[in-house]
Amino acid sequence: MPMIIRTAADLRQTVAAWKVAGKRVGVVPTMGALHDGHLTLVRRTFDEADKVIVTIFVNPKQFGPTEDLAKYPRTEEQDVELLAAEGVDLVYAPTPDQIYPDGFSTTVSVAGPAKAGLEDKFRPQFFDGVATVVAKLFIQTDADVALFGEKDYQQLAVVRRMARDLDLDIEVIGVATVREEDGLAMSSRNRYLSKHERHQAAAIHRALQQAAEKVRSGLDPQAATRAASRSLMTLGFKVDYVTARNAASLAIPQTPDEPLRMLAAAWLGTTRLIDNIPV
Repeated sequence: MPMIIRTAADLRQTVAAWKVAGKRVGVVPTMGALHDGHLTLVRRTFDEADKVIVTIFVNPKQFGPTEDLAKYPRTEEQDVELLAAEGVDLVYAPTPDQIYPDGFSTTVSVAGPAKAGLEDKFRPQFFDGVATVVAKLFIQTDADVALFGEKDYQQLAVVRRMARDLDLDIEVIGVATVREEDGLAMSSRNRYLSKHERHQAAAIHRALQQAAEKVRSGLDPQAATRAASRSLMTLGFKVDYVTARNAASLAIPQTPDEPLRMLAAAWLGTTRLIDNIPV
């Protein structure tokens, strides 16, 4: 079983001993409710590091006033069993006071890819909350490398930018989205889909694939994404966005030869799904 550590002081003591022994440390930050997508990140981390830490912390600063923090799934016992089977060395599951102690008053405010008019348009507080907690986890774990899934592509871009801007000595690696057999991106939110909705949900990935193929064939990216959006709406999705953006900056593309990423977010019933693919 992995060690379970709940205080930053104990974590630092353990990691310091690893570093003295010359070990390279990797971290996978999560909010728990683990699935195969998370476990894929864990397995990839063993390719990059000698010791692997998985953090489990449901971050209240990522939740807006209309999002129910109390309803977020908390499955620590099951999560630890899954991580034990993968050979994880340490689970850092800090108590809230270890991340936000009494009087905590500092927030990492991010711009650049965090202000791209994508997820930030619908969850304005989200990326400042992500950047703040991830910066703290990077510092507390003193990890050499961190792995994030590409499913949350804007989040990955924000974390990379934040780590560079703050001179955090850590390598941030993106790992390709892990999908179900029908193409649906694995997510903790998928458990909220009804049986019918689950059958419909893979359409979001198909729509992105079709749009990307049209762009590769020479169609204007915005025309291709508008068609994808209409397709999803006819299937009953409530579309927040389907768009093509610069793959690095997430800015609206200005030239025909820049690398692109297709991104989408849409509601199916009461569940909000996001996905993205390279063009």
